Amino acid sequence: MAARRLGLALRSGLVLCGLTAISAALAGKPRPCLTPDEAASRLHKEVCLAAHIYNVVQLPDGTRYLDVCAPETPDDQCRFTVVSLRDDRGDVGDLGTYRDKDVQIRGTVQPMRGRSGIVLSHARQFSGGLPKFRPNPRLLRGFSGDQDRPPIADPNLRPQGGRRAFMNSRDRETIPRK
Repeated sequence: MAARRLGLALRSGLVLCGLTAISAALAGKPRPCLTPDEAASRLHKEVCLAAHIYNVVQLPDGTRYLDVCAPETPDDQCRFTVVSLRDDRGDVGDLGTYRDKDVQIRGTVQPMRGRSGIVLSHARQFSGGLPKFRPNPRLLRGFSGDQDRPPIADPNLRPQGGRRAFMNSRDRETIPRK
């Protein structure tokens, strides 16, 4: 009986080790973080940005910018920026704590008025997490989560049996006599 338990424990241990090795092999190497100059050339790609935050600038409308260019770099030569919108202030938190620090931010590089940049929408982006999900407003038009009807007008989702176009029992065709 003890030998049987030992054999079962060894087999389950080998299976566990095998699954761990397979998952480690499939995971591959994590992508290295890029500098702002390297990330600027990767438009519409998700990247990890490794940058030094020199300053945090806030506009009167509440938009905040993380300055990743050195102070001696002229503004027209700076080709990358990190933007945090006013609506995301609660999810991002205080950006002043990142001033004069090296950070890593995950996000999608987007064109922004002649520059490239990343939109910082959630604090988890500093630890490699995903940005906040924003649904496409064109798909949301005319839909609310508390309504009973489906969000799309699919004929297959309509109740059947109302007015059918094919083989309706009320439509009678006369058969000619021979």
